[in-house]
Amino acid sequence: MTPWPIIPIQVSVLSDGRVLAFGTDRQGRQGASEVFDVWNPAKGMGPDAHLVLPNGTGTDIFCSGQIIIPSSGQVLLVGGDRTVNGERNWSSPDINFYDIKAGSIKSAGRTMERPRWYPTVMTLANGEVLILGGRLDPQHYAPIPEIYNPQTGWRTLPGADKDALFGSQNWNYPRAWQTPRGDIFSLNRLGDIYSVKLDGEGSFTKLPQKIFRGHSYLPSLMYAPGKILSIRLGGLTYKIDINQAEPVIQRAAWSGLARFNATATVLPDGRVYISGGSLYNNDASSGLLSNRLSEIWDPATDKWSPGAVAAKARLYHSVALLMQDGTVLTGAGGAGAKNADNNLDAEIYYPPYLFKADGSGQFAPRPAITAVPDFISWAKAFQVKTSAPVGRFTLVKMGSATHAQVYDQRFIELSFKPNGDTYEVSAPINPFVAPPGYYFLFAMDLHGVPSVAKIIRLDTAAS
Repeated sequence: MTPWPIIPIQVSVLSDGRVLAFGTDRQGRQGASEVFDVWNPAKGMGPDAHLVLPNGTGTDIFCSGQIIIPSSGQVLLVGGDRTVNGERNWSSPDINFYDIKAGSIKSAGRTMERPRWYPTVMTLANGEVLILGGRLDPQHYAPIPEIYNPQTGWRTLPGADKDALFGSQNWNYPRAWQTPRGDIFSLNRLGDIYSVKLDGEGSFTKLPQKIFRGHSYLPSLMYAPGKILSIRLGGLTYKIDINQAEPVIQRAAWSGLARFNATATVLPDGRVYISGGSLYNNDASSGLLSNRLSEIWDPATDKWSPGAVAAKARLYHSVALLMQDGTVLTGAGGAGAKNADNNLDAEIYYPPYLFKADGSGQFAPRPAITAVPDFISWAKAFQVKTSAPVGRFTLVKMGSATHAQVYDQRFIELSFKPNGDTYEVSAPINPFVAPPGYYFLFAMDLHGVPSVAKIIRLDTAAS
């Protein structure tokens, strides 16, 4: 465990492997109008690895939405908190960018059509960014989606205005993913399922399928192309396949541990790591084991296995995020959590694949990617050189984590042909399988040990 300059309530892996974090001031008090932090993992975990910088925009980006723009590597920051007559937790319409080259947050010089607090932000297959949900003020919501195009600007989707979609029933960081057909699959906390079309002014259809009720602070993720794992109330867990027009829903195994405010992170080998959480929402006095015990779900077997026990409970406002070296950053919690400390610190989780299989506890030797292009494009082969024989190549999209979710994360298994120490690797077939943006490319040896990833950009610019 290591100290952190702030509570990292919201974190994003940048296109150069560093981590952008924000959420509180240096004392751990709610609010991100003053400072933000950039951590360089290459410099270790000490204070010299952190760069705490001023947020000079005037926007409190606490509980905003954030995503890395595929074409530029900038971080789009939409909405945030606003204080009205001394009362926090109103919403902001502001649009800001973290400029990775300048190392500063800058205003876009305009606002969204609607203020938003707690919005979901996701990358679309065409490189646009979709903004969903959020709250306007303590009594009103922002159900009309907006789309940002880096070349042409902003537009709204008034035809997708539905309270149960992104309003009072589903405003808090809504769960949604783009399907292989281009529409948006939306799953609300009541268990209702919607298809949202993005053309024109937008439209929506309520699908006949339904699952059990969920919660805004129970994790859901896309663990493979078109396949979603969703943890619901009462320990019910579902696998949802959205590769066809009608989703296929199956019950999945449950680990047995309650997981309010947990975070689910896809790993380089395709398994899912879940950390943090508690028996009751936002309550550190309950479920002490589940507060600290991590778990791994294997989609191949639908089985759960125990992971390491964390030094601290990570509840509301906690995060977890896959790092370039295959470890997982876990941290934060507090700044509003009941009976919980303000955690100005973080931990690093080392998954089992990093260790020798003999039980010695020693790190396994790792393969290395010695040559790879910086850019790749869909349905095209690219050449990769490695230091050792490889059994798998995988892509993991670099995500942004906050409030029990890692937004934009994807996992794609890649096919390949070996030729000595060079491999011809096939890129994902289309942007609906793998949206444009920045990815970790992992090479795993014949024992399943992953390399340190190379960061590559997947986009049409590579062609």
